[in-house]
Amino acid sequence: MPWIGARLERLEDERLLTGRGRYVADLGLPHMLHACFVRSPHPNAVIRRIDGDQARRVATVFTAADLPHSPLLDSVQMDGLAKTPQPALAAGRVRFEGEPVAIVLAGSRYLAEDAAELVEVEYGPLPPVMDAERAEEADPLHPELGTNVVYRRSFAWGDPDAAFAEAAHVFRSRYHGNRFVAVPIETRGCLADWSGGRLTVWSATQGPHLLRRRLASTTGTPEGHIRVIAPDVGGGFGQKIPAHPEDVAVALAARAAGRPVKWIEDRRENFAAAPHAKEQIIELELAVAADGTFLALRARVLGDAGAYSFNAASALIEPYLSAQLMPGPYRIRHYACEIVAALTTKSPVAPYRGIGWTAGHTARELLIDRAARALGRDRADLRRQNLVEADEFPYVSCNGMVFDSGSFRESLDKALELSGYHEPRGPFVGVGVSPYVEPTGWGSEGGFQSNWSFASYDAVRLSIEPSGEVTAAVGSPSQGQGHETTLAQVVAEELGVRPQDVSVIAGDTSATPVSTSGTRASRTAVVTGGGLLLAARDLREKLLRIAGLVLEAAADDLEIEDGEISVRGSPDRRVTVREVAARAYFDPGLRAAEPEPDLTAGRFHDPKATYSNGCVACVVEVDPETGAVAVRKLVAVEDCGTIVNPLVVDGQIAGAVAQGVGGALLEGIRYGADGRLQTHSLLAYKLPKAADLPPVEIAHCVSPSPWTPGGIKGMGESGVIATPAAVACAVEDALASLGFEVERLPLTPETLAVA
Repeated sequence: MPWIGARLERLEDERLLTGRGRYVADLGLPHMLHACFVRSPHPNAVIRRIDGDQARRVATVFTAADLPHSPLLDSVQMDGLAKTPQPALAAGRVRFEGEPVAIVLAGSRYLAEDAAELVEVEYGPLPPVMDAERAEEADPLHPELGTNVVYRRSFAWGDPDAAFAEAAHVFRSRYHGNRFVAVPIETRGCLADWSGGRLTVWSATQGPHLLRRRLASTTGTPEGHIRVIAPDVGGGFGQKIPAHPEDVAVALAARAAGRPVKWIEDRRENFAAAPHAKEQIIELELAVAADGTFLALRARVLGDAGAYSFNAASALIEPYLSAQLMPGPYRIRHYACEIVAALTTKSPVAPYRGIGWTAGHTARELLIDRAARALGRDRADLRRQNLVEADEFPYVSCNGMVFDSGSFRESLDKALELSGYHEPRGPFVGVGVSPYVEPTGWGSEGGFQSNWSFASYDAVRLSIEPSGEVTAAVGSPSQGQGHETTLAQVVAEELGVRPQDVSVIAGDTSATPVSTSGTRASRTAVVTGGGLLLAARDLREKLLRIAGLVLEAAADDLEIEDGEISVRGSPDRRVTVREVAARAYFDPGLRAAEPEPDLTAGRFHDPKATYSNGCVACVVEVDPETGAVAVRKLVAVEDCGTIVNPLVVDGQIAGAVAQGVGGALLEGIRYGADGRLQTHSLLAYKLPKAADLPPVEIAHCVSPSPWTPGGIKGMGESGVIATPAAVACAVEDALASLGFEVERLPLTPETLAVA
């Protein structure tokens, strides 16, 4: 049967749901020590003295002076980007609350925590730097740079000045995107062990090969002497892409102590010290012709990078990608932008589902709604007029993105129908629509089209075992996305076997080929899956060639289905894949005709750029007296090309939409004027619950990519990109009679009650 497109239940779920998953916290080694970090309570301070003598009576204490290493450094090569080396443990100065200054090791986590409280640190507090817009006026957090602005550059495509000059209307807005944190169910953690000069690290990481490279550069250990293993990982959403200072500190501490060391982050640490995301301040101008045609766009995008240009993707991961995709799915031929990244005394920013695109998309869609109201136009019709049309694909955007295929108008119309957009609504009931385009499956070309320095290609290895079972080795591990199922379906489709007969091995640098980036950027189905599909085609040719020797038939006359190979027109002449594999491995007689009957294939895959699209619609009811928002309807229309597994795709959409609602109405990292974090727990940082959301109505359009194996595109981030805009536009629509405009998220009752 065809496996691509089958709604197959996830193969990994029985193991995970019955408690047989193995996470870092479940692992242990003989003589293992547990780590606890001493963290700064100050957002900005010099370190005058660290005294660990009392703690050393019951535990081992290491400071930066005890663990020499090279600091972490972002690897993005972008002209004008200043680097900010980040040590594993702060030496001389701390730059955000929660920055680690010492690591304490003991026989149990409880003892390590008690001992950490005995470490005395004398600080000299300095003024916090909380406002990215005024960061340049403050004393530099990194004095060697002489400034807190680590990047500033302007770009222009077409002739935006001329377009604005001839425009009949110009609309302006300012939007402050909220600071998110990923809040994976499993917090960060790792276990490090040295033996014979070799380092093994078990880590809750999204990129084992990436982490191995970072550990090699910081510890001075040859990369071939480091093995990184990602066991089961309980969620990541981008937070677990980078190498973290704590990873390096644990590895160094294990080497210094001569014993394995495990660290598991608690939730308070995760809020304070794990990477944050998404905070941007965006100023937009939209030039519109008299008939409603979008002529040009100007943007100024300021990203709050936190205290360091983080090693995952630098301080530019938010503002740069936001600015590059700002024209979105619309036919805007003239565009200018200024991109600024500034340092503040907050936890550094790293990728999080939807990366920079979430804030930029929200700012643009809010401005389009306001333009429509000012022009007396229906908001959906104004969008439809300016969306890229079906006969324009492949469409080249003004700044060089090549949209391979899509259903921009079809997705919008389907979302309007399902949401009841044109139906009568009561008072303070609003609807928002949010068409989007998502760059997916980044390879070299995708990064180039976003003007981004980003190594994103994979090698894969596929083999048929003597038993006839298939092993797929890949470098991109799962954090709950269903890779074991989706990738098995891709392989099974091409080889003519069952997905249950395909084992996907991932997350071990000693057992899998290199994935330069790991699991991120909606790339696994396109980059990893595409590589496996190509490798499966190669392996199918080998399999049929050997089967032809067994059946005494030409390979072109054979077909495979359900694990059996038969001769077309002669159904009695058949052999199983298992029998062919056994003959290939164990029958010396085959070698006379097939000298190398190995059933293995490897591929390196660097795909062309692909772009998914769709539309999210939301209906809300707002109580203007209390500021309460009730989400009445959520609709998500997705076009990710060929759908490998609808069950997995729908699950990704529903989860991402829920995260988007959280970002719009509930979530936001907050700091006080003194620079201290105010959202240390889930009591203060609100997440959406099942009762907060109606069921997400999901529909699909299908425009396969002409440039990828199987026509597959990525889709993992679209819900977080588009949903905050849909919710924000719906709330603004509900309160339009009161003149309320959304200037920042989240839209909490405190924000809306004054409307």
